[in-house]
Amino acid sequence: MSPMSAELTILPVGAEALLVELGSRDRAAAAYRVARELVDRNPSAARDVVPAATTVLLDGVTDPGAVRAALTAEAVEAAMRRSDEMVTSTPVVIGVRYDGADLGAVAEAWECSVEDVVERHASTIFTVAFCGFAPGFGYCVGDPPLPVVPRRADPRPQVPAGSVALAAEYCGVYPRAMPGGWQLIGTTDVVLFDASRDRPALLVPATSIRFEPVR
Repeated sequence: MSPMSAELTILPVGAEALLVELGSRDRAAAAYRVARELVDRNPSAARDVVPAATTVLLDGVTDPGAVRAALTAEAVEAAMRRSDEMVTSTPVVIGVRYDGADLGAVAEAWECSVEDVVERHASTIFTVAFCGFAPGFGYCVGDPPLPVVPRRADPRPQVPAGSVALAAEYCGVYPRAMPGGWQLIGTTDVVLFDASRDRPALLVPATSIRFEPVR
């Protein structure tokens, strides 16, 4: 068994779901693309494809054999190679006021100035790796990756909706007011989740994002 195949395990979850364990975020992103391509070709293969940090869940699976045949280590490895050749989609632009209470803490963690934090964040193209925590909350990774930022030691009991924040290697935008321990660097007026829209969540897995400074 090759190292690549050793990091791909498919497990049954209940009667109609399969969990693909990949072992890394990059492999999970590639497996998500393979699974989406499978469902686009054959909508009856699975009802939903849900990526996470290092796994992909296929729910409503009607043909487990087809899923297992498509989601091989070789297919994931090929998708990883193709990702370097893919044309980046037009990013969703999110206007940000860089007025976050934790800008100074992020600058200290990055060993730079607050202005450098803003410039680096605004010049980075992000991709939604997966969603979770709350409806509409996307865990976004940068290209190139931003330096790691620790979570706050004392999480806030209430973070305002629209707060742009960093934690670990991720950037996220709080879709509504809620408790949170991420480092706040700015705010946006963009509505991240609206149940009345055809697609309630603005940010879904594989969405490209660019943050644009606004006054």
